[in-house]
Amino acid sequence: MIVDERIYRIQPGKLGEFIAIFEANGLEVQKRILGNLIGYFTTEEGELSTIVQLWGYDSMEDRSRRRARLYADPQWLAYRQMNTHMIQHMSNRILVSTPFSPL
Repeated sequence: MIVDERIYRIQPGKLGEFIAIFEANGLEVQKRILGNLIGYFTTEEGELSTIVQLWGYDSMEDRSRRRARLYADPQWLAYRQMNTHMIQHMSNRILVSTPFSPL
């Protein structure tokens, strides 16, 4: 399994609004298409107004296929119009499990 770690820095004062919009409009479509939501977090210390998402995939091919389906989905495209303007910075990393990792 690989883990896609996605990090979003949200405009100060907009984190609650961003999360509410995501939960109401984006979460279901992402879970339906991407499948394996490992975790969705906000920061308590360090760089504030930050969201970290962890998505699990069987392989890079699985990830590519699922993300292509997501970006072709009308529900996802409509959701992105609602809150993309609140994102200041985005990044992601692909994490690969070690043989002894519990995931």
